Amino acid sequence: MKLTVNGETTYCYTNSRDIDRDRPSVVFIHGSGMDHTVWTLASRHFARHGNNVINVDLPGHGRSAGDPLTSVEAMASWLVAVMDAINIDQAALVGHSLGSLIALDCAARFPDRARALAMVGTTAPMPVSDAILDASKANQHSAYDMLTQWGFSKRHQFGGNRNSGIWMIGNTLRLYERSRPGALFHDMAACNAYQQGLENAARVACPVLLLLGSEDRLTPVRGTRHLVESFASPQTKILEGAGHTIMMEAPNAMLDALHQII
Repeated sequence: MKLTVNGETTYCYTNSRDIDRDRPSVVFIHGSGMDHTVWTLASRHFARHGNNVINVDLPGHGRSAGDPLTSVEAMASWLVAVMDAINIDQAALVGHSLGSLIALDCAARFPDRARALAMVGTTAPMPVSDAILDASKANQHSAYDMLTQWGFSKRHQFGGNRNSGIWMIGNTLRLYERSRPGALFHDMAACNAYQQGLENAARVACPVLLLLGSEDRLTPVRGTRHLVESFASPQTKILEGAGHTIMMEAPNAMLDALHQII
């Protein structure tokens, strides 16, 4: 589905279905340098289970036009504008990494728009190393290499995909490589600058799920304690053996966990 949001063309994957206002809705938000394709399995799954799915490409990513937005707050406001354009009042918000911060900010600042919040591969604050920031700002391939290597658990570096012949590392690297110049840097800088996560977590009123990988090296489980404590009564699920890229490393376990709040 293509629509106009803030004067720019925006792409949302909806499983080739029209939006039905009588059905519950789920909005999926990708992470830094990614696009809607990382949520294809999950969006198809929840569409088959009777939900509207709105799987977005952020501005300047995938099939969406415009320049990349430069702050988490701007991305959250844009997400509400997408929901307005589709005529959806409320949705479960599911975000990965940067997308999890966008979902958090949206649920905190626009509480009437979020019926549930799922943060996948997350922490707050979400600091980014100078090495990644510098490399992504210079559009150096090393930024893609670092994020790809650190984004998977060690056991998944050389295989592990349930689909025969498909290499998770190679797929992820290619996804970074096809991103537009500057997109990854603006995303990484937005993550690094967002300092309102804990304050906003305390404001969230809807059900919350934190879905974490036990071997996540980008947002380690040990760094999520303050975020967990900031929510009123979150559910936390740690997926054993998974790294940061949970959608690829533990897809079935992720879907089972998401059903707890969606």
